[in-house]
Amino acid sequence: ELKQEITRTLTADNPHVPRDIVRFNFKERAYKLVDDMDQTAVHFTLNGYLIHKDSDEGRRQSIRSSTEAGSFIEKAPVEAAAEPTEEGETKDEESTEEAEGEGGGEGEGEGEGEKEPQVTEAVEEEPPPQKAPERKLANQFNFIERGSTTYHYPLREKGLQTDPAPFETFSENVNLWFIYDSYVEELERMEKAKEKEKAKPVAVKKEDQKTGRKLSYVEPPHVDSLSKVAKAAKIAERMVNLNTYDDIAQDFKYFEDASDEYRGQKGTLLPLWKFQYEKTKKLAVTALSWNPKYKDLFAVGYGSYDFMKQGHGMLLLYTLKNPSFPEYSFSSESGVMCLDFHSDHPHLLAVGFYDGNVAIYNLKKASPQPSYKSGAKSGKHTEPVWQVKWQKDDMDSNRNFFSVSSDGRIVSWTLVKNELVHMDVIKLSADETTMQGPEGLQLQTLGSGISFDFHKKIDYLFLVGTEEGKIYKCSKSYSNQFLDVFEAHHMAVDTVSWNPFHLKVFISCSSDWTVKIWDHTIKTPLFVYDLSTAVGDVAWSPYSSTVFAAVTIDGQAHVFDLNVNKLEPLCTQLVVTRKKNKTTHVQFNPADPVIIVGDERGLITCLKLSPNLRKKPKEKKGQETKKGPEEEIAKLEKLLSLVRQPGSKE
Repeated sequence: ELKQEITRTLTADNPHVPRDIVRFNFKERAYKLVDDMDQTAVHFTLNGYLIHKDSDEGRRQSIRSSTEAGSFIEKAPVEAAAEPTEEGETKDEESTEEAEGEGGGEGEGEGEGEKEPQVTEAVEEEPPPQKAPERKLANQFNFIERGSTTYHYPLREKGLQTDPAPFETFSENVNLWFIYDSYVEELERMEKAKEKEKAKPVAVKKEDQKTGRKLSYVEPPHVDSLSKVAKAAKIAERMVNLNTYDDIAQDFKYFEDASDEYRGQKGTLLPLWKFQYEKTKKLAVTALSWNPKYKDLFAVGYGSYDFMKQGHGMLLLYTLKNPSFPEYSFSSESGVMCLDFHSDHPHLLAVGFYDGNVAIYNLKKASPQPSYKSGAKSGKHTEPVWQVKWQKDDMDSNRNFFSVSSDGRIVSWTLVKNELVHMDVIKLSADETTMQGPEGLQLQTLGSGISFDFHKKIDYLFLVGTEEGKIYKCSKSYSNQFLDVFEAHHMAVDTVSWNPFHLKVFISCSSDWTVKIWDHTIKTPLFVYDLSTAVGDVAWSPYSSTVFAAVTIDGQAHVFDLNVNKLEPLCTQLVVTRKKNKTTHVQFNPADPVIIVGDERGLITCLKLSPNLRKKPKEKKGQETKKGPEEEIAKLEKLLSLVRQPGSKE
């Protein structure tokens, strides 16, 4: 196929011309196929306003303009002649008054005698009327002529010209002034910006009055007073908080619960810091994400899951070094529903909103607005965006991420030339649900995506959880069909996540009270856990392939370890103490043995895992030692093999 030659011929035919047009031929009284179709493609048309000078209308306009110019010139000399006579009379009157004051009656006779000859001279010197020159019509395309060039006005007042220019170029030049003003304003703005950047300290000499010596000091550039001390104030604030929360910091670093030795396999969660912001007390925690580079930094999205209580949202970034105040704060018109940090560029944060928009925040830029945001013209979702995930850069090294929404669309967003370009990867369809349309027409309804996750090793493979309770196994290469469908839950699949160590295993949770663990090659779940209430979120641990945590709407956090107990959680602890408050999300820290839990009142609680909840398997004698992910994969593979054997007692 690569060696096959494909010849393409370029022709002047219009590819959009309709073919096989049949028309009735009255001469032959039959329908005939039209062969000679017009191939002309009109791309641009413009109605002109130029008239040929030799045409009738051109001659009439030239005659009309010449007569108007002649009448204007005839009136001008008469007015010009009248003006000097009046000026002469006023000058003579002034001179006679001076003469009367000095010389008496002689001045009167001289003054009266001088007036008459000046008037007669002015009347006699009246110039003969000149013939009006024939006016030539301006050619708008001849740029040498004055009518088609830019006229420069030295003086103007309030946007109007004071220079006596021809009337026909007045309206054109007024528009040119507006263009000129915009360019001048832009240049001034650029010059001011350059001056701020290039502002350097100036050395100023000052004379000491006591000693008489000249002292030189450096005058600092004009900088905002708050920006000077911002960094120092942040460091001082962290030091104060470390002193205030010193006991919590000591527990975070060194405390190990010794009572685990007497609990057998059970463990506990030690509450550490609590993060809360004054402006987010009435908002729910809708998303949590740890920064992949700075292990103490995490982002929190605030919004509302209640359809009737939608309003503004907020995006905050906290650090464990300063629990009293967020490091970054961004507000939005719509609620934030999901977010995700870029693994290779930790300053880029993708965010999905309740109104269907997606945005990218750049933490390096001190701007309250996102650097890039979708809109109605750029393919935004029509329903809330429930999850976003960064992916590897494409072939052209462009950043891209995916989003899933209730409108059934899974969209790929690519950052091309400072613009978000969208492409629909797949559209979910509800197979068994149809709507009755007009005249008995069956309308197929779209599925509603709630969550999704991409495989850690296989780039094209990903899972999608829907509001109907199904989980679709999809591929980026196939947009019209699914690789497999799992009848997972009876209610919405709130979270679906691949195991970070084992390539075949993933976990899901739902509002039907269950958490299920799956092998994507088997249609039935491997483990099913009933937590007796709706499950809000579930997350795998980054240090063990068999440890995961889940939160329920009754305010409790559950930690499981399949290697220790495959039936029950090792820890079930109440995290939220207030009534009518629900826990919404949970996330493991990628480096330290802590988790963060968010609730519906905007509070984030940090908890430390006791030693029993983070045990690693002991090495057996005579067995090769495995380190890192290989050890975790082998451990989980052993558990799966036991589950697959129907007669196994374990």
